[in-house]
Amino acid sequence: MNVSPSSEGKPSQRIAFVQSDWHMDIVDICRSSFLAEIGRLGIDESEVDFYKVTGAFEIPLHAKRLAESGRYSAVVGAGLIVDGGIYRHEFVAGAVVSGLMQVQLDTHVPIISAILTPHHFHEHETHHAFFSKHFETKGAEAARACVRTVEALAKLPDPA
Repeated sequence: MNVSPSSEGKPSQRIAFVQSDWHMDIVDICRSSFLAEIGRLGIDESEVDFYKVTGAFEIPLHAKRLAESGRYSAVVGAGLIVDGGIYRHEFVAGAVVSGLMQVQLDTHVPIISAILTPHHFHEHETHHAFFSKHFETKGAEAARACVRTVEALAKLPDPA
């Protein structure tokens, strides 16, 4: 992934990372893991801009505005949508994931999802540890997906 300024003087392409504040102690693990892996892939942390939003439901709008800015080669969304025992969980999860896909299709900017939507999450150490570990894995996967997707798209003809 080429994120440095080009010889034509075009602005550098950056990565935007949008994460929700809810369950921030767990979601921050995704961000840390993303940064560690993106560094291993040769991209400096200074090329990643971070944005925080209240909840996962707000991520698609922020992703769209960031993608439309023309400043980012990719946008990553990270959040944890938990099942609090009411039907709202599935509506929110579906809306967020569908929204991110729509942003990607509308803007032609890759949107990488690090949104987890577990059916069962309770505020106890076992679930906290399990989902923290899962977000560590997800952050590294998101970094690899980000780089690979941008590189693959760069090989395609520009849309007319």
